[in-house]
Amino acid sequence: MHTFALAGGIQLFPDGTLFVHIAFILIMIWALNRSLYKPLARIMESREKNKGGRSSEAVEILAKVKEKEAAVESELLEARDEGYKLTEASHAATVAERERRLAEAKAEVAARLTSDREALAKEAAEARKAVSAEADKFADRIAGTIIGA
Repeated sequence: MHTFALAGGIQLFPDGTLFVHIAFILIMIWALNRSLYKPLARIMESREKNKGGRSSEAVEILAKVKEKEAAVESELLEARDEGYKLTEASHAATVAERERRLAEAKAEVAARLTSDREALAKEAAEARKAVSAEADKFADRIAGTIIGA
């Protein structure tokens, strides 16, 4: 029951006190700037001047280092790219040479196959002639044997 009693006191729509709260916040920001933030900023600035500005030198040195590092990385990427291109060119040349040799070997094998087929055809024709001549001789002998018998 207590929660219902508290809920009745909550106001959902702003009234005139909102402007009072905003005014207090603005006065507080102005007072903090004058009494705390600006003096702190002056102290930090004077410390930087008393150090001789070494931190700004360090920042400049780091910037130069980053620039040089980026340049080295860029050159390294270019060198890798060039290396890859050379490797690809070498590989392409090797593949082309292999294809050329393979074509030569195929042509040589085709030429040998053609010449061997021609030689085989000649030998087959000669064998047919020889077999035909032998068959004629055997036929004459058989005919002579049959007739003479």
